[in-house]
Amino acid sequence: MLYKQTGYPEDDEIVLCKVTKIYPNSVFAELLEYEEKSGIIHISEVSPGRIRNLRDYVSVDRQIVCKVLRIDRENGHIDLSLRRVNSNQRREKLDDLKQELKAEQLLKNVAKKLKKPIEEIYQEISSKVFEEYALMYLAFKDIVSGELDLVKLGIEKKLAKEITEAVLDKFKPKKIIIEGKIRLQTYLPNGVEKIKKTLIAIEKVSETIKLFYLGAGYYKIRVEDFEYKPAEKNLKKIQAILDKFNDKVSTSVLQRDKND
Repeated sequence: MLYKQTGYPEDDEIVLCKVTKIYPNSVFAELLEYEEKSGIIHISEVSPGRIRNLRDYVSVDRQIVCKVLRIDRENGHIDLSLRRVNSNQRREKLDDLKQELKAEQLLKNVAKKLKKPIEEIYQEISSKVFEEYALMYLAFKDIVSGELDLVKLGIEKKLAKEITEAVLDKFKPKKIIIEGKIRLQTYLPNGVEKIKKTLIAIEKVSETIKLFYLGAGYYKIRVEDFEYKPAEKNLKKIQAILDKFNDKVSTSVLQRDKND
């Protein structure tokens, strides 16, 4: 991993570590995100309850997610805890590092394409990016959303172009697609107009919604988005519109495809 921070972590910070030594009452671990920093995990901070053998919980070279308890900068001591990291914190930390490794691999590919050492490329990029962002992949996400221009950040134009193109190709989120069928039926004299207004109202909910006429009062609906939450929210709005369509002589049905 190329990503390294200087200095010391903060109290309560969640850090990725690698077990280096195991003693009867303590575990020593290297802080992988910090240069030349290691910490100690007392047996009481490995797991709640009585521990007979630490090797039942950790092993040398195993990567673990820990919480920083105390830092003695004068003596260079860092106390860590394994048991005080909850499942959400562990998952978020590992997800962050997974995305960061993906960002580093992208830069390695760019360096190979430009026939330059990855260390040179990484140093040039990180020296600018880390002034604004905690992690490289967070900057890449802003490139995808159009909120970051690497040239304006101070990156050389050719390098910025190569990285931007690679980021847009690899980091752009995949669209999720929800499909289904809508049936509209009415016996009102102005039924055609009522159906037309309902369909227009549905299409106005979001640009991510597409309708296709199938015949006999059936319409295919397709919702495309980058996340399920906004897509589901739009479906609820559509259902509300369909509920208003219903009366004594008018009915509507929204049926999602089973693979959704």
